[in-house]
Parts: sequence; structure tokens; C-alpha cells
Amino acid sequence: MINRTVLVGRLTNDPKLKYTGSGLAVATFTVAVNRQFTNSQGEHEADFIRCQMWRKAAENFCNFTRKGSLVGIDGRIQTHSYDNQQGTRVYVTEIVAENFSLLEYKNSSQNEQFEQNRPKNNGQNYQNKQNGQSSSSRNPNNPFNSMPDIKDDDLPF
Repeated sequence: MINRTVLVGRLTNDPKLKYTGSGLAVATFTVAVNRQFTNSQGEHEADFIRCQMWRKAAENFCNFTRKGSLVGIDGRIQTHSYDNQQGTRVYVTEIVAENFSLLEYKNSSQNEQFEQNRPKNNGQNYQNKQNGQSSSSRNPNNPFNSMPDIKDDDLPF
């Protein structure tokens, strides 16, 4: 059986760190993950996914992230239920995060410094609007330059 989940999104609030009676650290947080498609108004919607993290990873996560941080989460889906005060059964689905990655610097000044020092791509990914070919196909450093151009008429299907 496999139960793996990978999320990339932004924290909707600062993570909350608490300790159990036995001293285990647990962090709870929500990650907003944009959907790949747009709605009828042409806007991207997001899913808000509840997560929890345990032990030292939880403490580290709370020390290095805040509301708006872009994070990668690796974990598993967990479900449970409980009866609320009205006697109604409430079902909860959340991610138990086992690993995380910080996907941008902690503050914006570091982010701006990174952007200024980042190597430029010199237009290698620029799309040529006339023929739909990327300019990287004409780049002499491109390892695929020796491949011939194939037109749609040349394909057998």
C-alpha cells in the first residue's frame, strides 16, 4: 500500500507550535495550493490543506517559516472523525508532514538579493511566435542541435 502526498504551496498563517503532555512538539498549519486549471472567470482557485508535523521537524518548521512562506511538504494523508457538541459526526482529512523544504528565502530582502545575483537565461526559453520553436533549438550549446527538424507532414500518424 502507498500513502504519499507532495504539496507545494504557501502558508495561510504562521504555523502554530504546541507540546503534548509527554513533551512532543506538534505544529499545525494550512497550505494553500493553487489548482492547475482556471474557473469560469479565468481565475486560478486554491485548495487549503490542513497539515500537522511532529517532533524536531515541527520545531524547525515553525522557526523557519511564517505566513506566506513557499514550502514543499512531503507526507501522508490521515483521516479521523469525532462527534461535535451537537452530536454530529465530523470527518477530518489532513496531511501528516514528514519532511519539508523551504522554497524561497525567509525575508524579501534576501529574495531580492537572490534575484539580482541569479544567472540570467539569456532568452534560451523564449518562444518564437512566428514558428512556435523555442530559441534554445538554435542555441549552439543545445545538445539537441544535431537533430533534424521534423515537420508534422513527416510523421506517420
